[in-house]
Amino acid sequence: MLIASSGIAQTDDASPEDLMQRLNGVAPAAVLENATLLNVSAEGEMTTLRQGSNGWTCMYPGTDPMCADEAAMSFLQAWMNKEDPPQTLGFVYMLLGDEGASNIDPYAEGETGDNEWIAAGPHVMIVGSEAKPMLDAYPQKVPSGANEPWVMWPGTPYAHLMIPME
Repeated sequence: MLIASSGIAQTDDASPEDLMQRLNGVAPAAVLENATLLNVSAEGEMTTLRQGSNGWTCMYPGTDPMCADEAAMSFLQAWMNKEDPPQTLGFVYMLLGDEGASNIDPYAEGETGDNEWIAAGPHVMIVGSEAKPMLDAYPQKVPSGANEPWVMWPGTPYAHLMIPME
């Protein structure tokens, strides 16, 4: 989800203005306006294009544009590094949707017959170990139509709440 393989949005020479244009609509304008902007190269290396002042970080890694608060960035870093998530509660905007991910395997790189692949439309996510108590109240499988909240990656340290915004 965070580092996708598409080279369409990943460039080594992006400017803050280019990235802002590509991120238009991923989060409320007030969040995006003063957020830190990260460029993700085709090799997955992250470079800060602009240091923000509001505690949000926005990026367009491949096909899954997002803006995450500081706690969510800690969660995402732990996921990427296959480490235990920190004891945090974070929030992620993905109002442009995503290109898809397995609902059960945090590291699946593509759709298979048994990995419950889902391409989500506009959504937000509540992430982090502190979100775990609330997850029991939501389905562990993607609801038909994916238009109600559900738990993604249930049974893993990276379980989090997906909340559709359509």
